[in-house]
Amino acid sequence: MANYVYKRFLHSSVRRLGSDTKFQWIRPTGTDTNLLVYNPVKKCKTPLILRHPNVATWYMCGPTVYDSAHIGHACTYMKFDIIRRVMTEFFDINVVVCMGMTDIDDKIIKRAIDTGESWQSITQRYENEFFSDMDSLNISRPMLYCKVSAYIPQIVDFIKKIADKGVAYIGKDGSMYFDTSKHSSYGKLEVPQIEETHQNKRSSLDFALWKKSKENEPHWESPWGRGRPGWHIECSAIASAIFGNNIDIHSGGIDLAFPHHENEEAQSCCHHNVEQWVNYWLHTGHLHLEGDTKMSKSLQNTVSIANMLKSCTPNQFRMFCLLSHYRNNVIYSSQLVNTASELLKKIEFFISNCNDYVAGNYCGGNVDSITLLKNLEQTRKKVYEALADDYNTPNAIQAIIKFISSTNKMMADEKKTNGIRDPGSVAAASNYVQTFISKLGIKLSSERQSRRDLSNILDILINFRHDVRLQAKKDKNMELLQSCDTVRTSLSNCGIDVRDRAHQSTWTVRSK
Repeated sequence: MANYVYKRFLHSSVRRLGSDTKFQWIRPTGTDTNLLVYNPVKKCKTPLILRHPNVATWYMCGPTVYDSAHIGHACTYMKFDIIRRVMTEFFDINVVVCMGMTDIDDKIIKRAIDTGESWQSITQRYENEFFSDMDSLNISRPMLYCKVSAYIPQIVDFIKKIADKGVAYIGKDGSMYFDTSKHSSYGKLEVPQIEETHQNKRSSLDFALWKKSKENEPHWESPWGRGRPGWHIECSAIASAIFGNNIDIHSGGIDLAFPHHENEEAQSCCHHNVEQWVNYWLHTGHLHLEGDTKMSKSLQNTVSIANMLKSCTPNQFRMFCLLSHYRNNVIYSSQLVNTASELLKKIEFFISNCNDYVAGNYCGGNVDSITLLKNLEQTRKKVYEALADDYNTPNAIQAIIKFISSTNKMMADEKKTNGIRDPGSVAAASNYVQTFISKLGIKLSSERQSRRDLSNILDILINFRHDVRLQAKKDKNMELLQSCDTVRTSLSNCGIDVRDRAHQSTWTVRSK
């Protein structure tokens, strides 16, 4: 049987590569959002078309709550949070997110057996910890999150409908399996490789819909005996219960594309009697550690979110994620985190400089407002085009940084004869940059409140240090210059960053 299925599948794959009709993506009927997204079925970017105007239904695979989340999970959910914010804030789409929470699974059962703790207690603790971690990173919570254990009746009904169509069978171990040989579109997302070893089922490609429970394991009643849901059926049944027989977006890490998402699509198309259950699949790349090592619990090389936040702020981690395309693998390294930190500082100093310029406290040159506002409009267009092109945040950030650099140069050029002092155009530049990073989830410090509390003291200190530093440079007093540097370092440790210029030193409160 295995060889037959394998040959049959290879034949299907050849037809797919030759004519691209075997697993044809069906263009949805609805409203074009002006967004392009990568389509793993067509292997290219396609327009994001929503079934309902300005409303996107999005099912997100959640965690299996048997252990603490690590920074690989954080990177995945952070990137999806960024995409969600882009759709909401830049394209005015009402994004309805539902997350499935796996609270019954082999790993959970093993953890319960090993520790002697109930599976309910384990899953509740790690569920609470997961959302606490997401909150600490300013990752928006899903509008709905659904535990598998709360959807057992819906899952049983879902399986029964598949079984009634003759696309499932009872294996040698008493579990119910989906028969992939009877689903002609299996392999839509990724061409699988069949294995010859499969003790309990007809083909290694077949997957469990309902797993027969062992003695003393958690179980529920079903027409096929006591057991529990298979992994893949959980998401299909929950997403279908919330969104019906067609979903706009379904997301997860790239490691879920096969077999998890492939199996979801197969069983859901069969259940609903449709050719396409999910219109758009979104997959994030892996996060690797330095040395190009994939992070995973099985390798025991994970870094918890709590430990990461001891050396990296939520804003820095968000910027780190913004600097790589969501589909690309990324290496978590101190160098890349430092790059993200430096870019945040550049943005914060820019906003501070603009505020000082508008208030008349910045010793800068005249501003060519026509050029500045023209650059602002060009930047806005570049940002929009980047975000509309499969959520290309690295290009959007690059456009913002280039705009900041050119505006800083304009404000600092005291020799310029063209232009006038124009606080209005500078304020517009500052407002756009602040709005942009805020929409992407970066929280700026409450600088105005900080200035009210600290401005008098800090202004006196920074001005005094500036005068001392200039005199020390003039006298070539290296000891006094070192003392000035020590003061700057001490202030930085307190969250106050100081920038020295020829005629003035400025300060800003670092975002947390």
